[in-house]
Amino acid sequence: MTADALRWRAFWQILLFSAGLLVLTVISAGSVYLVNKARDDNKWVIHTIEVENQLNALLLEIRRAESGARGFLLTQAADFKADHEKAVAAIIPVLDRVTRLTGDNPAQRTNVEKLSAAIETRLNQFAQEMDFVRQGHPDKATELVREAAAADTTTAISSVAGAMIQEEERLFRLRTTNADRSQTIAASVTGIGSGLVVLLALISTWLVRRSALARDEAEARLRDANVNLEAIVEERTADLREANNEIQRFAYIVSHDLRSPLVNIMGFTSELEELRGDIFRRIGDLAHVPADGPPLAPGTPGEIALEGPDKQLSQDFSEALGFIKSSIAKMDRLISAILNLTREGRREFQPVKIDTRELIEAIVSTLAHQAAEAQAEIRIEPLPNLVSDRFALEQIFSNLIDNAIKYLKNGVPGEIRIRGRTKLGYAIFEISDNGRGIDPKDHQRIFDLFRRAGTQDKTGQGIGLAHVRALVRRLGGTMSVSSELNAGSTFTITLPIAWNTSNRNADQ
Repeated sequence: MTADALRWRAFWQILLFSAGLLVLTVISAGSVYLVNKARDDNKWVIHTIEVENQLNALLLEIRRAESGARGFLLTQAADFKADHEKAVAAIIPVLDRVTRLTGDNPAQRTNVEKLSAAIETRLNQFAQEMDFVRQGHPDKATELVREAAAADTTTAISSVAGAMIQEEERLFRLRTTNADRSQTIAASVTGIGSGLVVLLALISTWLVRRSALARDEAEARLRDANVNLEAIVEERTADLREANNEIQRFAYIVSHDLRSPLVNIMGFTSELEELRGDIFRRIGDLAHVPADGPPLAPGTPGEIALEGPDKQLSQDFSEALGFIKSSIAKMDRLISAILNLTREGRREFQPVKIDTRELIEAIVSTLAHQAAEAQAEIRIEPLPNLVSDRFALEQIFSNLIDNAIKYLKNGVPGEIRIRGRTKLGYAIFEISDNGRGIDPKDHQRIFDLFRRAGTQDKTGQGIGLAHVRALVRRLGGTMSVSSELNAGSTFTITLPIAWNTSNRNADQ
């Protein structure tokens, strides 16, 4: 090979080497730039999701504060007050985080100013409500709640927060598109490298893929967290709303406006009963005085028997007094039962380890006499043990077993079966019988206060199942019934296997 050829070969080698080095440098620089841009785009995507998460958390704390305030106004319970104060204390820090995270967006800064003003107004209303309650003016606090509802402050907060969430969703879509585009370009640039940069291209592609997977996993976790958060908010809101409705019914029925006139009626009825003898004795005296003769002197000895219409009037009077006294006694029993129910609702549960079979066997032994009279056989199948409140479980199962015995069909031997199983951390109990059954249209009715279904030939006030369902909910469980007329009934109760104060239901 000639010297000129060697020189040209060296020249082309140097040129190819320089070109390869240049290609390697460009590809490396381009890859680094694109990877960094993708990382920045991913950061903004996560930033957008964090803003949405904080806005949802802010709405959650405001709802908790409102629910706690309303619960405290209705029940004066310290638990509601503590929950309200905890939620109020968390609102400002969350709002500060939202303000800091949205500082880069002028439109969001404007929305934050509106949101801050509305939240400040609502917090002032909360403070005034609590001040009125502390000063002993719950009626003023209630009036302030109505004024706040009429002013739609909470609606304004939700509206502004919703607008901010929509803006963040728009940014999320835009930033996600940018991130995807950066990833695609990075992969394309890396893929067109020459043989000199194959190893570097493979390494870069691997890093890009790993980054994309990490981003997708992070987005999936955050989306799941948001979905779970919304589900929890909806569940707790529904539970609180239902609990508040029950408390309102209790407070309305068992108020001094109901007890006071009842006491007055009882007193005046007793006075009428004492005056009855004197009234009809005087009627009898007047009936036996001659038309032209002088009236009998007061205190004249001797008992004059009533006759004819006077006697019938006396009997009707006594019968009417008896009906009044009977109705008063029934009303008094209802009020006492409701008061006991509300006191039980405020009782602090104590979780302990419970041998469920032993507990139910003890209940069945106390009901053995009623079961024998009804010719009923009670079978207890294997049952899971629990960590729960013993007294509450005794009340739940006692009521359901007693009802199963009480509402068996006359003349038909009763079969009552109690069984249980576990599923996903919960214990499921079923109490079934072959009794008279319940019409499907009355399945919800039987859980309402003072409402009973079917033939009313058994004693009761219509409170038992409402109490049982309230206890089940407080223990974090659910209750349902499956039944048809003349085909028996099955009550199903689902309770946490290990209940404690940290997983207490929202109506607490």
